Amino acid sequence: MDEPAWTMGVEEEYLLVHRETGALITKQPPGVLETVSNVRHGLVARELFDSQIEIGTDVCSNLKELRADVWVLRQAVADAAAEYGMAPIAASSHPFARWHQQQYTDKERYQAIAADLQGVIRRLVISGMHVHVGIEDQELRIDLMEQASYFLPHLLALSTSSPFWEARNTGLRSYRMAVGEAIPRSGIPEKFGSWSEFRRHIDVLVRAGIIEDSTMVWWYIRPSERYPTLEMRVTDLPTRMEDSVAIAAMYVCLLRMLWRLRLENRRWRSYANFLLSENLWRAQRYGVGGELMDFGKGVLVPFGDLLEELIEMVLPDAEALDCVAEIEHTRTICRRGTSADRQLATYHGALEEGATEDEALKAVVDVLVADTVAPAEF
Repeated sequence: MDEPAWTMGVEEEYLLVHRETGALITKQPPGVLETVSNVRHGLVARELFDSQIEIGTDVCSNLKELRADVWVLRQAVADAAAEYGMAPIAASSHPFARWHQQQYTDKERYQAIAADLQGVIRRLVISGMHVHVGIEDQELRIDLMEQASYFLPHLLALSTSSPFWEARNTGLRSYRMAVGEAIPRSGIPEKFGSWSEFRRHIDVLVRAGIIEDSTMVWWYIRPSERYPTLEMRVTDLPTRMEDSVAIAAMYVCLLRMLWRLRLENRRWRSYANFLLSENLWRAQRYGVGGELMDFGKGVLVPFGDLLEELIEMVLPDAEALDCVAEIEHTRTICRRGTSADRQLATYHGALEEGATEDEALKAVVDVLVADTVAPAEF
């Protein structure tokens, strides 16, 4: 079997805030999008709500290209927003925004989705990071989708950035998951034996007029409708750029590791979605500071120990893809904590110093603004 290209691309969805108050905007000035679009790297578009802006990198052949693209696009959005007294935050929820105050983007597709999903979609003032990896063979895409589902909780834990919702500490590291799971046709994908079986299931809904195409199936990992890629969608949006790139590196290395197993007529053991969902919940609740189930052993294991096992497994792939530094950076994420941990530390620290609740939440936004465009740690 020919080795896939392992090309990659990242989509990040930013929230735009008023720089002075930290509040989430409700109406995006038209000039922001146009200014960023002039940057000759990747794509930029409005998202579901007017307070969001999405960037997409070019198709990248390696992690160095990906890193450069993400950095340029983040800077471009920040520079454009600054002209209007705004700033982007790379986080999956705003610390104190009210979802009912947000306005939909005036785009036919989004208006149609809003009309269909009603109250479910109105609460989705959340952002994420999606990673596409180029895999030309359709059958391989389906096979790797099932196997890689095992690792979705690990990727989520590394990315968590949404501990607050409507000015409240939710007790979760990823409240985005709690909001997003209400969407129909989401979650961990079904297990399909072939590309044709996958297409048959999608086409049942298409022929019935329920969905236009598979882009309206919002699984946490899915074959792309438009590109020959396997798209990972489970992660929160990491606030620091190097964390985003490191998680993208871990995803592509996991896929390559599973491909290597296939060459040896081996594969990762398949587990019921019921069990995988339990680990997703634990990642959502505790992030890198918690434990996940090792289903083979039947015990809970600290996430840091599981991460060391992952790093050891994918090291040959990291060497082949020239991203050892990115893979090793996941240790830093685990040791210092994710964006969610930093937000909570900022919030509690401000309260201990005598800040009001509003002041503490504003301090969180200030940290998010700074970290979104902070120089990389490595």
